[in-house]
Amino acid sequence: MDHRQLLPNLHGNISSSPGSVSEALLSRTGYTILAVIIGVFSVAGVCMNVLVIVVTVRHRKLRQPLNYALVNLAVADLGCALFGGLPTMVTNAMGYFSMGRLGCVLEGFAVAFFGIAGLCSVAVIAVDRYVVVCRPMGAVMFQTRHAVGGVVLSWVWSFIWNTPPLFGWGSFELEGVRTSCSPNWYSREPGNMSYIILYFLLCFATPFSIIMVSYARILFTLHQVSKLKVLEGDSTTRVEIQVVRMVVVMVMAFLLSWLPYAAFALSVILDPSLHINPLIATVPMYLAKSSTVYNPIIYVFMNRQFRDCAVPFLLCGLNPWASEPEGSEADTALSSVSKNPRVSPQ
Repeated sequence: MDHRQLLPNLHGNISSSPGSVSEALLSRTGYTILAVIIGVFSVAGVCMNVLVIVVTVRHRKLRQPLNYALVNLAVADLGCALFGGLPTMVTNAMGYFSMGRLGCVLEGFAVAFFGIAGLCSVAVIAVDRYVVVCRPMGAVMFQTRHAVGGVVLSWVWSFIWNTPPLFGWGSFELEGVRTSCSPNWYSREPGNMSYIILYFLLCFATPFSIIMVSYARILFTLHQVSKLKVLEGDSTTRVEIQVVRMVVVMVMAFLLSWLPYAAFALSVILDPSLHINPLIATVPMYLAKSSTVYNPIIYVFMNRQFRDCAVPFLLCGLNPWASEPEGSEADTALSSVSKNPRVSPQ
């Protein structure tokens, strides 16, 4: 008998969702290719996020409120790569999910917990930038308590909405080509449906809205600054252009990684008869997990403070960017724009 028909399970079948199959969905080569892809993302994600954490611990000047959410994102991405990416690499290499029902629940919870905490961290970063640039609270400064509050909120929010399946409200099931687990988007059971709808609204739609509104306000504020400079006979500075570029990259990266997965989940929720090819359903999952690699690139290595500390650490003291002017730092620009008294957040 094929070993794929003997999936270890502690409480019955590993999956009871529609379209569940026991035979392999891909060829041996197909599973190997997926193992290589997710393996590259996961190993790179682990290395880069560990680097962010280590460099922050080593350099006191990086331990400031505006960087707390960045480090928190690195911790969440590290957890997602360790407990989600690497196990998926192993199961893809084997060609089937080998960890049983308990393993599916634990992996699904870990990936969802760290993934949503990371997504909330991106929202916190967006709000941080919005407060610094647009200053909606007037003279109130962004302080340590605000940064710590945002970090704590991201973990508490993720924990609150990912633990219910452990106690029977919702569930974790195999997804895509059935080598990894996630919240059960397919079940039409009323209890599961109520959980999934709330989960989607509060863990996907809410952070998405916060991110889009915050960055839209930042771009609007920067546009107002540019208009003022033109009226005064000046042109948009290189610093402002780089800030706009950084904000656009942040938004595009978020959309690339999370929007396909959110759209897939919403489609399955709204149309129970919808059939999505398992291989196609795997693509959004891999895009979401790939964020563990480019999150540190975008949010950290576009930050000159982090880059000036991380690059010498990697290159044994050498820093090819050491001669860059201070004005090239996007986060420095964000702070300087926020101090412009002529720009109103209204």
